[in-house]
Amino acid sequence: MEISDKTTIGMPIRNLIAIVGSVGMGVYSYFGILERLNNIETRQTLFEADLVKAADQTPVDQEQFMLLEFVSGQVEGVVEDLENMAHNKVNIMRLQTDMEKALNDIESLKDKIRANGH
Repeated sequence: MEISDKTTIGMPIRNLIAIVGSVGMGVYSYFGILERLNNIETRQTLFEADLVKAADQTPVDQEQFMLLEFVSGQVEGVVEDLENMAHNKVNIMRLQTDMEKALNDIESLKDKIRANGH
């Protein structure tokens, strides 16, 4: 069999369309996968760069983190004190009403003693 530029091949058009379609889908899939891999690699590179940048903390950053931890501890203490003060307010209000009642009772006793002439 001799093959040259004038050799003809007999093939149904439906087979030719199927072959061209399969090749087209293969090329499209290949480039889609290649783009997805490039996207993942780019994200990984950016993530690693951010991770390295975050790992390189200067002493000033470390000092700031220590100060933040210290201040947050103080804030927690202040919040606890405020909660205790809220309970104290209730107790103080109760004591005020009890004291007003006691003063009224004392005044009424004084009035009774004065009424008896002593």
